[in-house]
Amino acid sequence: MVNPRIPVADDHLGGGLHLLRFNGALYCRADLSAPWGVEFPELEGFMMLPVVLAGRCILEIGGERHTLEAGSAALITRGAPHRLLSATHAASTPLFDIPVEQVSETFEHMRFGGGGDRTQIAYAAMRVDAPLTARLIAELPGLIRVDAWDDREAGSFQTVLRLLAREAEDIQPGGEAVMTRLADVLVIQVLRWWLQNAEVPATGWLAALRDPHVGRALGRMHARPDHDWTLVELAREANMSRSAFAERFTTLVGEPPMRYLAGWRLEQAHSELTRTTDPIASISSRVGYTSEAAFSRAFKRHHGTTPGAVRRASPPVGPGALRPSSAVFG
Repeated sequence: MVNPRIPVADDHLGGGLHLLRFNGALYCRADLSAPWGVEFPELEGFMMLPVVLAGRCILEIGGERHTLEAGSAALITRGAPHRLLSATHAASTPLFDIPVEQVSETFEHMRFGGGGDRTQIAYAAMRVDAPLTARLIAELPGLIRVDAWDDREAGSFQTVLRLLAREAEDIQPGGEAVMTRLADVLVIQVLRWWLQNAEVPATGWLAALRDPHVGRALGRMHARPDHDWTLVELAREANMSRSAFAERFTTLVGEPPMRYLAGWRLEQAHSELTRTTDPIASISSRVGYTSEAAFSRAFKRHHGTTPGAVRRASPPVGPGALRPSSAVFG
């Protein structure tokens, strides 16, 4: 496979990845012995990442089958139902019917199967912050597969996988924290690999990220939503004339630059209202509004509700709140 790292010159390809935020995550280390099969339900709003650390398995999803060898990772971007099996015709057990050892609030250990050939899988289910990731998720395929263990050029990907395998083999003090952070890194690496190598359509948000001019301006907007951007300044960041920049941006993204910026600010504000307890005035300032009243009016026009209503309806979510009857994995 191809190196998941993005060259420095093209780093704006990954500029949209800082939009990807997990407001909760659950992790599982599964030690499985053939025959075995695990049936995962649909988890809307989650990204799911099974990584095969030892052995092999079959992934069934969307009517297709994929063989995952040691070192393979499969990112299920929209939480679709799927099965992991020791063999094609193995029977499967619903995930929630399999007992697990609850190591901590966010980490579980599963031992399951018939005692035959061993497979070890690290599995992460991460709830994504939908307002911030809507554009990204909409343009990703439902499944992104990377087989990089034996690829000599995929050094960074191999390194993370091997560290994850080492931690899963023998959990030491602090090992849970190491595994969860490594899983987060793998998600970003898989997405960076896809951004670098996929055939993205000629127009759309991801195509705009790839564009050397518009991508640079998008990166600046995303990084500094509080800045008082003007069309002239954004065009200067893109190294284009104002008219050429506005036309190219609109063609790629589907809306003019300043309209996109206004929407981006209000989407970010929505996310902060649901995942923090920061005062509304502070949030409005961070997304470029000098007046809380002006922010509230713009927010209601965009979202159809007020900032206060969003805050009351969506208190901040911690990892423990993600568990249906105590756990996603058990």
